[in-house]
Amino acid sequence: MADITVMGAGIFGLSVAWACLKRGASVQVVEKDHAGAGSSGGIVGALAPHVPDTWDTKKAFQLESLLMAEAFWAEVAAVSGISPGYAQTGRLQPIGNERLLQQAYDRVPTSKEFWQGRAEWRIIDAAQAGAWAPQSGSGFLIFDTLAARINPRLATQSLAKAVEAKGATFITADARTVTPGGAVVWATGYQGLYELSDEFEKPAGNGVKGQSALLAFDARDRPQLFADAIHIVPHENGTVAIGSTSERYFDDPSSTDDQLDDVLARARTAFPVLENAAVLERWAGVRPRGKTRAPMLGHYPGRDGQYIANGGFKIGFGMAPMVGETMAELILNDVDRIPTLFKVEANL
Repeated sequence: MADITVMGAGIFGLSVAWACLKRGASVQVVEKDHAGAGSSGGIVGALAPHVPDTWDTKKAFQLESLLMAEAFWAEVAAVSGISPGYAQTGRLQPIGNERLLQQAYDRVPTSKEFWQGRAEWRIIDAAQAGAWAPQSGSGFLIFDTLAARINPRLATQSLAKAVEAKGATFITADARTVTPGGAVVWATGYQGLYELSDEFEKPAGNGVKGQSALLAFDARDRPQLFADAIHIVPHENGTVAIGSTSERYFDDPSSTDDQLDDVLARARTAFPVLENAAVLERWAGVRPRGKTRAPMLGHYPGRDGQYIANGGFKIGFGMAPMVGETMAELILNDVDRIPTLFKVEANL
């Protein structure tokens, strides 16, 4: 019998499995489809930090996770033999006017304080970025060196392969039909949030659909871009991902429509360099959003020896290294370092 049963092979479930395996636990992973079948199999992969001011536990947790990411993904790649497409290439954002320019300058000293001197928040002349830059009303851009990119689909495959190589057993089944062994971790995505809402008769979160696109444009060594609420993420395979929508209400979770057409049009307006890039893929999926918009981590109420790791929403890959470590410490050593905002009871 396994020490740990992880229900769900998305980024949170696999990260918890990986951290437990590295501590010597035996693990089985139950997934009804395949690793990354849900939103973890997407295409965008922007590991983007929050702005460095009004600091809180969520931002501190995310910072620690982003700082862990390079070593985390390098080890996963070494074990699996599959590149997750990780690179800390930074991010460029336009500054629209003089007021926002002053606000951006005000964040320079706070970034030094909160980011511990391990990354920078710079203000640069837009001309420095050349053609690979968003249009900026002020003529200046924010360049943060903390932001990184990853290929979500490949990263999920890489982590699943590494988890298997470390000795985990994968079981293809619906989690609700499996008799688990040992401690149980429920990492079942947005469907799991709806099941929690039904079980406790109160909202625990919801699914938010996102649509994105993959373009044929080689900017693999360039920073990611962010403008007009759109992420532009160059990948190491010579593609650029654009996304995404945020749809609370939807009929078909996997279809794309004119909302993605609008995102593409806005992206090409903000970034003229992409005007003629061919669309290689249109993708849609549903991301799990907890009630607090933070990850939902901790003990499963009323179920001894069971746990929840859910609610990655838009920052799941950025949070994953710390989520895995934090949950493994709780499950295996009964050490609770989960921020109050992230606790299951805060989301129920």
